[in-house]
Order: sequence, then structure tokens, then C-alpha cells
Amino acid sequence: QVQLVESGGGLVQPGGSLRLSCAASGSILSMDAMGWYRQAPGKQRDLVARVTNSGSTNYADSVKGRFTISRGNAANTVYLQMNSLKPEDTAVYYCNAGFLRLSTGTWSDYWGQGTQVTVSS
Repeated sequence: QVQLVESGGGLVQPGGSLRLSCAASGSILSMDAMGWYRQAPGKQRDLVARVTNSGSTNYADSVKGRFTISRGNAANTVYLQMNSLKPEDTAVYYCNAGFLRLSTGTWSDYWGQGTQVTVSS
């Protein structure tokens, strides 16, 4: 069993900053990739940012230069620093962790419950 716990969401004014945190616990010692997705009302869930074990990162075009993803010193933790927030960043943000089981070649995705981020004046 794997559990992901997110924290750090909330209400912020346009131009403000928030930092999201996610910690994964359970039977997997080291996730191969961790990231953040977001889903606004009536829209699909989209990738925001992702980081692999090797340190490779990728970002949605809409957040490049404003958001930074990083892995924590503790195993299976990930952070999302969000700066210069805009109203269009308003969404539920979900932590994601992925693991490749080498013995079977199967990839498993795990999800947190989500944390609301609202950008409004």
C-alpha cells in the first residue's frame, strides 16, 4: 500500500506564492518519478510538473519560469514552489508518484487526495 499526503494549498492573491508538499509512504522505498497535476472545474487533469529520480524535470508551458519542482532530502517527498500565481492557476492540485517494477516491467501510478489552490483578489 502506498499513501500520498499533500499539504500547502490555500487562498492567495494574484502575484503571490505558495509551496505545496507531498510525502509518499508505504511499501515502495524510492519512487521513480514524482510530480504534480491539476484539475480545474470542468476540465481534465493535466500535468503541471514532474521530476524523475535522475533529476530530470518537465513543466507545463503555462507554468515555466514561475513554478519549480524539487525532490526533498527525505525519500519520496516532492515540493512545488509556485510564484507569480495567476487566477488561471486555480485548481485542485494532485500529487503523483510513479514506480517501475523491474521484475514485471509494469508501471504503477499513485495519487494523493488533492489540495485546493485558489488565486483570487
